[in-house]
Amino acid sequence: MESIRDLAAFSHSLQQPAPPAGLAPLVEALWWEAHGDWHRAHEIAQEIETGPQARNAAWVHAFLHRSEGDAANAAYWYRRAGQPVASVPLEQERCSIVAALLLQD
Repeated sequence: MESIRDLAAFSHSLQQPAPPAGLAPLVEALWWEAHGDWHRAHEIAQEIETGPQARNAAWVHAFLHRSEGDAANAAYWYRRAGQPVASVPLEQERCSIVAALLLQD
């Protein structure tokens, strides 16, 4: 499969049993979450604590905890990400995060 360059390609890739090779780790985390593997997504997000992707990792981490219904933990991670606590539907938030991450690649 070609590399993921936009949200449409990301969404199309969800039809496959595994993420496309070469995905940025945080995009891969969101791919796994969309595929129903929350734990795998969480492991990836947790691994990135420092460096240039730390705030984005916190944003993904916040989304993951929101998706599991842990509002207090999600709020903590939104603060770390410098993002407002989301109130849009989960799929819409996932799409927003993926789109933002893909723009950075």
